Amino acid sequence: MRRSPSPGFIALFSSIISTLVVATLLLLFSENWYVVGVVSAINLVVSFFLFYLLLQYFIQQKIMMIYQNIYRFKAKDKKMLKLLNNPLSDPISDVSEEVLAWMQDNKKEILELKEQQKFRREFIGNVSHELKTPVFNVQGYIHTLLDGALEDTDVNRKFLKKAARGIDRLAETVEELTSISEFQSGKFKLNIEEFDFGELVTEVFEVIDSMARSRQVKLIFTKTGLRSTAVKADYKRIRQVLINLVVNAIKYGKKDGQVEVNCSSMDKQILVKVSDDGAGIETEHLNRLFDRFYRVDSHRNREEGGSGLGLSIAKHIVEAHEQTINVKSERGVGSTFEFTLAKA
Repeated sequence: MRRSPSPGFIALFSSIISTLVVATLLLLFSENWYVVGVVSAINLVVSFFLFYLLLQYFIQQKIMMIYQNIYRFKAKDKKMLKLLNNPLSDPISDVSEEVLAWMQDNKKEILELKEQQKFRREFIGNVSHELKTPVFNVQGYIHTLLDGALEDTDVNRKFLKKAARGIDRLAETVEELTSISEFQSGKFKLNIEEFDFGELVTEVFEVIDSMARSRQVKLIFTKTGLRSTAVKADYKRIRQVLINLVVNAIKYGKKDGQVEVNCSSMDKQILVKVSDDGAGIETEHLNRLFDRFYRVDSHRNREEGGSGLGLSIAKHIVEAHEQTINVKSERGVGSTFEFTLAKA
C-alpha cells in the first residue's frame, strides 16, 4: 500500500505555504528585505510547530485511539498487545491497513458462518432423513405384530428379524454420528502403538470373509518393495478404516471380481491401496466422496444399508494420524482408495 505523508511532512509543507503568503504580503508594504527575511523565518518556525502540534493532537491522537481500539478487538497474544504502546510512524496508512485487514477478516468470518449455517441445515436434514427410514420401518413392523401378526408363525419371526435389522442400522448411524462429533470436538485420543499392518489385513479379511464369499469376491493382499509392514498408529481406528474401505470395495465392486489390498514403501511411510474392479466412480463425484452423507448412488446405498458416513469417518481418522487419504477411479475399470501410515 502507498504510504501517506507523515504529520511532520504535512506541517512543513503547510508552514512553507504560510511563509510564502506572509512574505508576499510583507513585500507589498515594505521593501526592507531584512525585515521580510526575519519575519518569514520566524513565521516558518512558529507555523511549523503550530501545524505539527495541531496535527499531533487532532489527527495523530484520534487515529491512535482508533488504531488501539482495533488492536484491542483483534489482539490475542502479547505481541499484539505490545504494539498498543508504540507510536505510529504513519498513522493514516497504518490505520488504513488495519481497517482493510479487519474488513477482510470479517468478510472471511461471515463467509465461514454462512458455510457453517448451510452445513448445519444440510446436516440436520440428512440426519433426520437417515433416522426416519429405519424408525418408520421398525414402527411398522412392531405395530403389525401387535395388531395380530405376532400370533402368525409364518410372519412373526420374519417381521422381528426386519425390525432387528432396522434397530441395528439405527444403532450404527448413532454410533457413527457420535464418532464424527468426537473427531470434530477433539475429544477423542489416539492410542498410538506399533503393529504389523499385514496381520491387521489378515484379521480384516477373516472378519468379512462371509460377505466376500456371498458375492464371490476374491480378497488379495500384496506387498511391493517392503520387507516389513510394521507401522505406528491406532490399531483400533485403522482397523475401522480398513474394514470400511474393503467392505465398500466388496459392495460396489464387480461380483465374481476381486478386491486387493496393497502395501508399498514411501520413504518414512507405508502407502496402502484398496482396489476393486467395479464400475468405477464418475470424476465429478470424487471431490465430495468423503463428505458426510454424500452418496454417488443413493438408491443403491440404501439397499446396501450404508449411512454415507463411513468414508467421512475414515478421512477423520487418517487425518488425525497426520496422514492423507484420497481416491482414484476410472469408469469401467474400478476404484482405488489410498492412505498413508507412518512406518514403525
